[in-house]
Amino acid sequence: MKLTLRVWRQKNADADGAMSTYDVDGISSDMSFLEMLDTLNEELILKGEDPVAFDHDCREGICGACSLVINGDAHGPERTTTCQLHMRSFKDGDTIDIEPWRASAFPVIKDLVVDRSAFDRIIQAGGYITAPTGAAPEAHATPVPKPDADFAFEHAECIGCGACVAACPNGAAMLFTSAKVNHLNVLPQGAPERESRVLDMVAQMDDEGFGGCTLTGECATACPKGIPLVSITSMNKEWLRATRKSAKR
Repeated sequence: MKLTLRVWRQKNADADGAMSTYDVDGISSDMSFLEMLDTLNEELILKGEDPVAFDHDCREGICGACSLVINGDAHGPERTTTCQLHMRSFKDGDTIDIEPWRASAFPVIKDLVVDRSAFDRIIQAGGYITAPTGAAPEAHATPVPKPDADFAFEHAECIGCGACVAACPNGAAMLFTSAKVNHLNVLPQGAPERESRVLDMVAQMDDEGFGGCTLTGECATACPKGIPLVSITSMNKEWLRATRKSAKR
């Protein structure tokens, strides 16, 4: 395939960015999207030009490092991670726009790479168990009802890629935060800190400058791991419960 790529180029966080146009040829439909970008970068390096900077790591849809807006969609036209998007999703002669995540809480570092450390700080605010419990307990020592276990596993699938923020018209991080809150709060191990956890993590999310959630649902549509929109409503209930308890103290 021969493609025209319009790629966001930006030297650093303080510089102005702009779309640059590149033509690539000989792209196989079996290539992943990142392999196509590798091909572009090989050509740029041979010409003595600066390669396009983009995030990637495992390239297996697990780590959440890859983060591109492709033709206006977070991760592209398929519901998957960018690294698992293949060029068979495009046609010969297509023009593809490639941009970084767009959110004030995700400042651009260079080209297509953004700083997502705001997610780390949200997790640090309460996304763990502080009680020292020693070695891992025997798996069956603490019974967990099957619906609770399924709910926890469903939310633990979140890989923190940030597609929910990039897809949200408000730049909200509610789906990410709710996934991290819910997968711990529903389990008995997380119960002692469930109130402080949701209050601290939501407060940190607000402090990071993410937008407000209006439940448009774009986040759940873009999520490559299928975190459901009901995750947000579940966290809202947890937050209201914790706020009322805190007010009574």
